[in-house]
Amino acid sequence: MENITVKIRTASGFLPAYETPGSAGMDLRANLEAPITLRAGERALVPTGLFIALPRGCEAQVRARSGLAVKYGIGLVNGTGTVDSDYRGEIKIPMINWGERDFVINHGDRVAQMVVARFERVAWETVSALPETERGEGGFGHTGV
Repeated sequence: MENITVKIRTASGFLPAYETPGSAGMDLRANLEAPITLRAGERALVPTGLFIALPRGCEAQVRARSGLAVKYGIGLVNGTGTVDSDYRGEIKIPMINWGERDFVINHGDRVAQMVVARFERVAWETVSALPETERGEGGFGHTGV
C-alpha cells in the first residue's frame, strides 16, 4: 500500500488518526473553546483546527462517524464533504442532530472521519448514442428485492 504525503498544520494539537490498522478513514476531533450543544434538528459548523495541503489529484472526503449516527442521530448536513487540493482554510464539520435529544460536543471529541483519495478528471465527449450494455437503462430496483 502506497502512502500519500500530505502537509498539515494543526491549531488544536490533534492530527487525524486511523483508529485500527484496517481503517480507511481517519478520525477528526473538535477544536473548541467551549462545548457546543447541538439541539434536536439543529446544525452547527464544528472547527477541527486542521489545515491541509493535499497533492494535486487528491481529495479528502469528510464523512459522518457511524457510531454517532446510529447511537445519537448525529450526521453531516451535506452527507459527505469534499476538501479540494487547492483549499487552504480550516476543515470544519457541518454537523446536524437528527436525533430527539440534545447532543453535546466537547473539545477533543471525535466528530467525523476523513478519507484521502486520488481522483480522475473528466474530459467529456458528446455523442448521439451510448454503447449498449446488458443492464441498459435499468435503474432503481431493476434487479428485484
